[in-house]
Amino acid sequence: MAATPPSSRRLPFVVALAALVFVVDQATKFWAESALSDGRRIPLIGDFLRFRLLYNPGAAFSIGTGATWVFTVLAAVAVVVLVRMATRPQPRGWPLALGLLLGGATTHLCDRLFRAPGFARGHVVDFIDYNGWFVGNVADIALTVGAGVLVLLSLVPRAEHR
Repeated sequence: MAATPPSSRRLPFVVALAALVFVVDQATKFWAESALSDGRRIPLIGDFLRFRLLYNPGAAFSIGTGATWVFTVLAAVAVVVLVRMATRPQPRGWPLALGLLLGGATTHLCDRLFRAPGFARGHVVDFIDYNGWFVGNVADIALTVGAGVLVLLSLVPRAEHR
């Protein structure tokens, strides 16, 4: 019986990690909408880190608030590209990054497609306030960590390039 090639074992890992990010992100957004919709702010570390509910029609730092549909298209393209990448053999470490990125992109795409004010114009639920600098969510954390992992992996020479 032949051993399963490593690349074929990576796809289930990517999909499972993406699903975990999706579920945790959506569950925490549900919590935020139920617990913070009255304008309440919950301090975690004083004002440095707290929970407060915002609906973001734009991208990071509310950039492009009038072009929500553009972010819907970009999220859809990102999901397709990430799924395609996940089906191809990848160097070690990439499945972690791809799973985080796919989970974050998928949950943002679903927000854009299915949340108010309407299809493909939905606003992303943000609720983690970082000292007033920006407000994000679990998907944003996954996207940031996934991108960071890719940057770190790109700095490490692969064995076949030595």
